Amino acid sequence: MPPSQTSTAPALGGSRWNTFPATGTMTAREFFTGAEPLLQGVIDALQSVDREVLDAQIRATLGLGTRETSLPLVLGPDAAPATRELGAQAETIGREIASWATAALDRLLSHRIPLPAGQLAVRSHCYGHLLTHPAADLLMGRHGGPVTMQLYNEWLHQMVLLRDALLPFVNWQEVPLLVTPTGLRHIEPDRDRFLTELLVRQIRHTTIVDFARRVVTGGSGPDGYGFDHDGGTVLPAVVDAPPLTAPRHLLAWRPGPATRGTAAYVPEVQDYYAAPRTLIEHLPPATGTPGPITGRIVAEPVVDGTRTAHIEVTHNGTSVRVDLGQALRGHRFAQRHGLTASAGASGEVRTADVWTVLGAPGLVWTEGSDVTLDATAQDDIAVLALLGRLYPDNVFLRPVSHRAGPVTTGTNSPSRVVIDIADHGAADRQDSAPKTR
Repeated sequence: MPPSQTSTAPALGGSRWNTFPATGTMTAREFFTGAEPLLQGVIDALQSVDREVLDAQIRATLGLGTRETSLPLVLGPDAAPATRELGAQAETIGREIASWATAALDRLLSHRIPLPAGQLAVRSHCYGHLLTHPAADLLMGRHGGPVTMQLYNEWLHQMVLLRDALLPFVNWQEVPLLVTPTGLRHIEPDRDRFLTELLVRQIRHTTIVDFARRVVTGGSGPDGYGFDHDGGTVLPAVVDAPPLTAPRHLLAWRPGPATRGTAAYVPEVQDYYAAPRTLIEHLPPATGTPGPITGRIVAEPVVDGTRTAHIEVTHNGTSVRVDLGQALRGHRFAQRHGLTASAGASGEVRTADVWTVLGAPGLVWTEGSDVTLDATAQDDIAVLALLGRLYPDNVFLRPVSHRAGPVTTGTNSPSRVVIDIADHGAADRQDSAPKTR
């Protein structure tokens, strides 16, 4: 819940619409509740409240593809994967916030929030959100006026900021949002940069991470694929989900012990093009299905605000380490299709041993034929490690049930690496949380 009002805090009313601390954190639901006095002010200022009109307005503002949308994102079949994932987030989060608003309107009409300092009168700088025609008539016509419009504009903008702040996170309802007495207006410049890149180009993973970091911590830092912050860690969602179904570009907030302060997770090798490579053709072929490979994520110490992390995989008492940053990069680049590995230029389909590939130096790749890796006996963390050992080009994840399916790779190149994986969901992991050395 929002911070409780104390005897020393100014009472709600006048220009004060919240009791947020100078610096604090809230979940999405807590922030929504903390902004409800603005909605109460709108109800009090209106001579006649039309619940259906206000309900339709918030749904139009937070929806995609409407005239009034606050996020003009096109989610066609040609949209980039990151755009589709973030667009789906916008739709999901927007619908939920709108449902909260519907319930809040019903409640506030009969159980109003007390405003000891008098009716709210907030100056809200316009952000250009379009109103539906009925909402404009209601808020600016004979039943409303400038005070009503200002109150509603501020509430509407805070809801848009709330939706957009949560876009990077799959578990968005759990994220601790940094708030100030201006609500979420402090993220406006960061939101503008984030949405500009999303709308005009293929957004970079580092941009998504940087925006998430600003939403949680209020600051920026070195480019990375995730970050630690007091009380938790933000990493790509695949760290806790099956690689075949996990989103490629979204993040997850993971509460738990973390290094004091904030540190960015960075790849061990920034430019993977320059990393040494090993040809699969130089490795021995597979002789059978490998036994289970266990794994855990280990974070290295913080140095100058950054840290690396590895997936430590073990098989028959022997361990090797794979850079977590490269594994996550490999997951973003891997293609997911129901395909069967066709014969390459030489007319053969090679196989390779999963454990041998994991232990090979540098990044493993092929240039002469299709290669199949049988990872059906492995859990999600071992598959993620395998993605971190393969050169991230023309790599495919294939559920075992699609082995006999049609070839739908979208490429004519014969040099593909196909990883066969089990169809089941996420397997139990020995350890999914990053452990600090």
